[in-house]
Amino acid sequence: MRTLPVILDVDTGVDDALALLFAVKHPAIDVRAVTCVAGNASLAQVVDNTLRILDAAGAGSIPVAAGAVRPLLAPGRVASHVHGADGLGGLTLPQTTREPEPVSAVELMRRTLMDSDEPVTLVALAPQTNLALLLRTHPDVVDRIERIVFMGGSASVGNATAVAEFNVWHDPEAAAIVLGSGIPTFMYGLDVFNQVTVAQDTAAALASSGSNLGQVVGALLGNRVALSEDSSLVYTGLIGDAGAICALVDPEALSIERRPVRVELAGYGRGQTVVDRRRYSGEDAIHGGVGDWAVLDVALDVDAARFARLFLETLGLGA
Repeated sequence: MRTLPVILDVDTGVDDALALLFAVKHPAIDVRAVTCVAGNASLAQVVDNTLRILDAAGAGSIPVAAGAVRPLLAPGRVASHVHGADGLGGLTLPQTTREPEPVSAVELMRRTLMDSDEPVTLVALAPQTNLALLLRTHPDVVDRIERIVFMGGSASVGNATAVAEFNVWHDPEAAAIVLGSGIPTFMYGLDVFNQVTVAQDTAAALASSGSNLGQVVGALLGNRVALSEDSSLVYTGLIGDAGAICALVDPEALSIERRPVRVELAGYGRGQTVVDRRRYSGEDAIHGGVGDWAVLDVALDVDAARFARLFLETLGLGA
């Protein structure tokens, strides 16, 4: 089995934490570095959460660096209604002795890419501010990137708005830069994100188990969220961003199509990833309104039970 070198770019809330645990534990994934950006929580909280989750995963010495504190243009916003004030749904983890690198996320990504003897996959599980800054500051790294895999966007409905998914909505200009880079890119969007779940009784059993890792995973899966400002807290059981890491090692579980995609930057549609799923050219080609579209591999459906099993079994928590 080929080991895939990756850099993870995260805004460690509940689902990034699950993704980090999976990535560290899967034998086919070589996590070369982790970079942090504000999103699910403030940057300082994201960095602290990331270091503690790496401890919980029993990870080796993986460099971690802090990046952008806010989007390129928009004001900073955090998703505390989903991930709690601490980003981890109130999960208490021991203090860590790990320290972040004394360089920026952009510099850590550049250094890791240039020092690698093979191209590296960038996995963005957060707003893509760090990636956009990297590509604008160090365009020479493009040839060192195997591809970009990002959790974000949607080929249907959104969550931040009716049409926009949170990660892209948080910094649409950054996403537009990344999608327009010409680097091979794979989109694991909200369409598949929302399908992969773990049953509530399984999460509860893990949370009360004798396994430290099981307790952490069970608590993260058991995080309850408010789906709207006036709604009560509900259990979702989503493995969330971890699904994008599952896609690295089991892409056959997904229905993937190569589709034109663009990021809307204005109006109510700001942050929407418009995925052109038409089989034939439309009238916009006739009227001169096509514009520039990136062409991406887009996940449109998933064998959710298969990904859920892969997730639990990789962590040694399967039946």
